[in-house]
Amino acid sequence: MYAIVKTGGKQYKVAVGDVVEVEKLEGEPGTEVNFPALLVVDGNDITHDASALEKFAVTGKVVEQSKGPKIRIHKFKNKTGYHKRQGHRQKLTRVEVTGISDK
Repeated sequence: MYAIVKTGGKQYKVAVGDVVEVEKLEGEPGTEVNFPALLVVDGNDITHDASALEKFAVTGKVVEQSKGPKIRIHKFKNKTGYHKRQGHRQKLTRVEVTGISDK
């Protein structure tokens, strides 16, 4: 059994026991989080109807808060002497999926 969930503007395929890295969610390690399911596959049964998906709950537990790799941004315009350097590190949350169940 697996589900497609949406968080942070992205979609993830998750199953029970998976650890996924998603964009930052509020909460300390050990906090319970819920995700909206977009699709649930259980063997040959595929559920994608919005009214049927309201019955499913995808839950997880926050494992840790971390940062992604450093991304270096360099803007440059030829012949004008313009250049700008910037860096960015995305804040991430590791979540362990604990359950995909009917309510």
